[in-house]
Amino acid sequence: MALVEVELPDPAWMRARWAAFAAVCAARGWGDSCHADGAVWHYDDGGGNWADLHHLDGGRAVLIGHDHEYSETYHGPAAEYFEEEETDLLAGAPDWWAPPVAAAQETGYWVGFAYGFEDGAWRRAEYEADDGFDSLNPPFADDARCRDLITEFAGSSAPADAVDALIAADADITGPLLTAVIGARPGWDPAAGAAAAHRFRTPTPASRNPSPRES
Repeated sequence: MALVEVELPDPAWMRARWAAFAAVCAARGWGDSCHADGAVWHYDDGGGNWADLHHLDGGRAVLIGHDHEYSETYHGPAAEYFEEEETDLLAGAPDWWAPPVAAAQETGYWVGFAYGFEDGAWRRAEYEADDGFDSLNPPFADDARCRDLITEFAGSSAPADAVDALIAADADITGPLLTAVIGARPGWDPAAGAAAAHRFRTPTPASRNPSPRES
């Protein structure tokens, strides 16, 4: 079965947004919501919806996740639990897609989407059901969404140019750069935010094509 190409930025383009939002979360003390843990980047919205990006050898990556309200795909144990027809998220996929999916399921997570990145393109299995990715609307997918979430978490007074500079830093975020976004607030820790962003610098994410990030 043929795979379907998915329009998403390369992991290298995702890093700037993912790290910028992680910095704000960590500074606020919510580092569990968005962080880099070695080769895995995590995001969740605090309401049970989540995504993980697994960096693999050879410039490959696997993006998995679930939206508990809108994912209409039922893969593996989810199909049995909900008594729904199974959507095989790995149909036609190479073997290296499977371990991240299996690992998530073994820890009790439902997986609604699984996308593989190789040779500069994202692909998924062919299915008609809504897999929930668009509803998840994560900050790493485009700059506009990232700006909105950073402003929401940091406060409406966050200067737009400072937010843009935070994203443009591409995970090389400093305490002052973050303070320009969040201000000097009791209980917030810009140093912790900067440290969280720097964890996205390793491993080096998969290829960065010449197209600029979406504005």
